Amino acid sequence: MSEEVRLRKGEGLTQALEDYLADWTERSGIVVETWALPAETVPRRLAQAVFATVAEALTNVERHSGATHVSIAVTLGRSGLRLTVSDDGAGFELDRPSRIAGKGLAAMRAHFAEVGGTLRINSVPGGGTTITGVIPA
Repeated sequence: MSEEVRLRKGEGLTQALEDYLADWTERSGIVVETWALPAETVPRRLAQAVFATVAEALTNVERHSGATHVSIAVTLGRSGLRLTVSDDGAGFELDRPSRIAGKGLAAMRAHFAEVGGTLRINSVPGGGTTITGVIPA
């Protein structure tokens, strides 16, 4: 991403995502459906990694996918945290992401790796992209 995306001091992940998604939808014109956001407090390091990853994913959706709809879920349970971001865009061949999109994918993986998590990307040309991140408890 071209700019550092950070949670504001004292702001929890759920509120930060709700605000960001509302602003992003208004600016981009792309509909966001929120399946789940955590009711529990998410530790700040994990929250920052998730927030930065969502922001990067949405940047990629807006710039590259041609999507009209994005779905997001963040769940927190005994086994850890799980993030899913899916779009209905153009998708791409995983072995051939664009140079710019490839940087964004690497950044998202790095955000999750920094907190002990993993991030998987599933994309089908013509069928959209799904990003799934897991941070074990």
